[in-house]
Amino acid sequence: MFTIGDFARHGRVSVRMLRHYDAVGLLRPARVDPHTGYRFYTADQLAGLNRVIALKDLGFTLEQVGAILDEKIDADELRGMLRLRRAELEAALEAARARLAQVGARLRAIESEGRMSTQDVVVKKVPAVRVAELSAVAASFGPEDITPVIGPLYEELCGRLESAGVTGFGPAVAYYEDAGKGDGSVRVHAATTVPDGTAAEGVEVHVLPGIEEAATIVHRGSMDGILPTVQTLAAWIDTNGYRSAGYARELYLECPEDPAGWVAEIQEPIVRD
Repeated sequence: MFTIGDFARHGRVSVRMLRHYDAVGLLRPARVDPHTGYRFYTADQLAGLNRVIALKDLGFTLEQVGAILDEKIDADELRGMLRLRRAELEAALEAARARLAQVGARLRAIESEGRMSTQDVVVKKVPAVRVAELSAVAASFGPEDITPVIGPLYEELCGRLESAGVTGFGPAVAYYEDAGKGDGSVRVHAATTVPDGTAAEGVEVHVLPGIEEAATIVHRGSMDGILPTVQTLAAWIDTNGYRSAGYARELYLECPEDPAGWVAEIQEPIVRD
């Protein structure tokens, strides 16, 4: 038999944790000295400890772990719990990846401060275009909220247009407006230019008004890295006697499978300050 200290070392856990598991009935010692109260464990109990730790690391509560070990939860229920936990972990991983991408974008913006050329900013009139679109509300204008909304919108939009037999649509145009809730939420419009007479079920087709005067700049690469480009545009607007007149549009000129090859024109409406 092992003392509680030896058993803790072999199980790679703390003595305090073993005492807690004993207190809640998850892993009782094989023997307790009636005179000293010392706890003793056997090597066979390492298997039970491993199961407790594994289930706990999967996110189950100690109460759930106890029910699983006592076989109070049948195999179907356990499979369902594991599938749910897997989905939660996958969602957390995806959120972590998105946060990592945004940290990278902010870092690139900081590194490019004072070094990005503003010579490529062009002021021009943006013509009106006929578009088909789907829209939804994002919690904010931050990329972490926009990206999960706009991607599925475009997938759904293209699918509906193709099902309706619409051909020759594109390029895509994304535009934004306040959702009107007073909480910073934004209505995201995922649109694509379409020929006259286009119709598809569940898709809004209309003429997107032009912009009388827009400051434009071309962004190359993934939209996850757009921050330095839009901040370069903002600096140009501020230093050239203009002010912004609304959310910028994004005109997607080239969208190959690899986002690193994307080319988009950012079109921000401006007025003289």
